[in-house]
Order: sequence, then structure tokens, then C-alpha cells
Amino acid sequence: MKRALFVLASALIVAAPAMADEAMAKANNCMACHAADKKLVGPAYKDVAKKYAGQADAADKLAAKIVKGGSGVWGAIPMPANPKVSEADAKKLATWVLSLK
Repeated sequence: MKRALFVLASALIVAAPAMADEAMAKANNCMACHAADKKLVGPAYKDVAKKYAGQADAADKLAAKIVKGGSGVWGAIPMPANPKVSEADAKKLATWVLSLK
């Protein structure tokens, strides 16, 4: 029993840093313009997940937009660049956004 708990705890500790979540989005100021389930300045994350569902390169596309910014996909208001977000964190954030249903 102790071994099973150790293995489970170890797996969670190893997996945790790879996952992004709302806290990471808040820490990077993403939530100032986005929400999980409703449009604010930018689209709801759930709408982004629907739009990019099934696209193999979606996480890479979104990660690039997080870092470099973008415009025209969701309307006239551009998404500003976020150069302080590392490419690795941008990929984690994009993967998290795409996981929302």
C-alpha cells in the first residue's frame, strides 16, 4: 500500500510542472482579457478550444500567438505580444486552453 501511494505521489509531482492552469494564466495576466467560459476583450478559452479542436498544430499556433501577439482571427481588437512568457510556458498555456470543453 505504501509503495502504491509513493508511486502515485511521485507521478503527480512529476506531472504537475507540465500542466498549466488558470493560476498560470492569471500570473501571466492572460485573465485580464480572457475568461474560460465567456468573452471579455478576447474570446473565451472554451471558444478557442472549439475553434482549434482537431488541429494537430493548434498548440504550436496558439503558443506563438501568446508570445508574439496576433490580430484578425477573433475580430478587430489585436492580442498584444507577451514576450515575458517563455515559449515553454506559452505551450503549456496553449495546451491547457485546448483542453477546456
